[in-house]
Amino acid sequence: MRILVLGDPHGKVPKNLPRDVDLILLTGDLGRADLARKMAFQNIERKKLSLEEIEYSPKQKKRAFMESYSSSMKVVKFLSSISPVFTIYGNVEHRNYETRRLSKEIGLKLPFLTDDLSSINGVRVINNRVANFKGLRIGGLDYFIDTSWVMEFKPSDYREKLRNARDETEKARGVLSRFNSLDILVCHQPPYRVLDKVTAKFAPKHWKGKHAGSKVILEYIRKRQPKYVFCGHIHEGEGHKKIGRTDVYNLGVGRYKVINL
Repeated sequence: MRILVLGDPHGKVPKNLPRDVDLILLTGDLGRADLARKMAFQNIERKKLSLEEIEYSPKQKKRAFMESYSSSMKVVKFLSSISPVFTIYGNVEHRNYETRRLSKEIGLKLPFLTDDLSSINGVRVINNRVANFKGLRIGGLDYFIDTSWVMEFKPSDYREKLRNARDETEKARGVLSRFNSLDILVCHQPPYRVLDKVTAKFAPKHWKGKHAGSKVILEYIRKRQPKYVFCGHIHEGEGHKKIGRTDVYNLGVGRYKVINL
């Protein structure tokens, strides 16, 4: 069995992608997020300078949403013409509850990505689920903010971020505990201090050199030793490392790996 794993596509599919595969796995960040990233980083820098945040208009927020939604749908539709596709979400996608909240906030109707992806033949969104494929156990972990990230990056709203991160981290720990043993774990962020150092030019200066990985994911790998772990998120962390018997691949932006099982 041949499985192709594609790192954070961000709206693009590599040329000459192998087609003789039985399954495609995606590490999240399916669509482009240029507008959303620009808006977010502008306000991160303004906070650091004690300036008021920019309040973007409903139309600007919808434009950023639709950039991600439309490019995500385009990528997954194309890949599903090659083979079945299992995907998780990164920090770009909107879950249905997030879409409802944003739609209410801006007073504009928005499409539901999860529903529309799931309607494509052969596509499964496996956030926080184990998918069995021809005898393989593949766990998909939804993106979350680990308390290790908050402690490492110390955002301006530290207390609120830490409180929310504690809830998300405990949920992720519970999901991984239910996964038990896996053949493959697909997650968005890397394990802590493994292929996770921030050095990107576009990142805020006070983020550079810090580790954006997850301690909870690292704990799971050390304990359960899946055969493979595939992630993305920290694009400049692209590469391969071993944690015990586990092969960990950060596939960066649109890099891919074919494995034979």
